[in-house]
Amino acid sequence: MLICATCAVEYDEPTPDACPICLDERQYLSVTGQRWTSLGELAAAGQQLTWIDNEPGLTGVGTRPSVGIGQTMQVLTTPAGTIVWDPIGYVDDAACARILALGPVLAISSSHPHMFGVQVEWSRRLANPPVLVSDADREWLGREDPVVEFWSGAREITKGVTLHQVGGHFRGSSVLHWVAGADGNGVLLTGDSVFPNPDHRSVGFMRSYPNHIPLSGAVVERIVTQLEPLRYDRIYGNFNNSVNANAKAILRASADRHIAWARGDFDHLT
Repeated sequence: MLICATCAVEYDEPTPDACPICLDERQYLSVTGQRWTSLGELAAAGQQLTWIDNEPGLTGVGTRPSVGIGQTMQVLTTPAGTIVWDPIGYVDDAACARILALGPVLAISSSHPHMFGVQVEWSRRLANPPVLVSDADREWLGREDPVVEFWSGAREITKGVTLHQVGGHFRGSSVLHWVAGADGNGVLLTGDSVFPNPDHRSVGFMRSYPNHIPLSGAVVERIVTQLEPLRYDRIYGNFNNSVNANAKAILRASADRHIAWARGDFDHLT
């Protein structure tokens, strides 16, 4: 198993000449070209993991130095067990022991292919929970394994924790809804299907974040409409970026702003 150094997604051997995810217009390949790494190489270089207690039941796990895109993995703890969301591109036994001490791992899943990380490797070290991959994104799977399960539409992992496919950034882009989060007011883990902005008071919607390709107003409206039935007050993105309160209203207002700009309502200001 090799890991793309640019996006940190795992691939079976023999690996492709270049990472298909990074060759796509939504990502990029380093100007120095394709480079592969491995868990052994990262460990030898002194790779470390960081842990952040976001709120009761939710812990963010990152990499230091950053691996690939550098997302923050979320470990969500429920009475039935834990869920690993947006798995990072590095894993070690100490981290797995810490997660398993919280209870059995029910599933590993991600918001979209950029966040696949070393998801199969995490599963193998966490007693083989299913790796849930949106069926619409199966073409981007770099490492096949019996633990991978495909789903579409919605998938309840355990009571009060459900995956929802919203599309947009990728056709299979998804969010994870946690009913009990935010003191019972609900949390959305969105990756960058919906991206909390640095002001913590708005969110963004893009086809490509690094290459600045926007989504259309129609697609943004579709995403917000799909999320409308859900109850939530807080959003966490894929870099532990967040909207800490009033998130549902903020999502609607941000969508309205995006749609208006895309429609040309504010062209007179430019």
